Amino acid sequence: MAFTDKKQIIDYIKKNLKKGYDADSLKFALITQGYSRTMVKQALGQANKEIAETLPKLKEKPVIKYEILDKNDNPVKIKKPWWKRVFSW
Repeated sequence: MAFTDKKQIIDYIKKNLKKGYDADSLKFALITQGYSRTMVKQALGQANKEIAETLPKLKEKPVIKYEILDKNDNPVKIKKPWWKRVFSW
């Protein structure tokens, strides 16, 4: 298997990452086949970048805040019981 340009190596890495191979084994296999370390590292970085672009963006979950309001819509502050104030350090 002889790749002529970096794009073919990137496609090879992406295809095999999708199959379930880990990045270290692919890197080792390409280096033992005679490809330079720098070319393999650059291709691996580019492949990871391209895969990350195709993944959906994760949305942050909203923070749910509970607040007790009185009749006039003012927040009510709940005091701790005396034993929690004494024993909480």
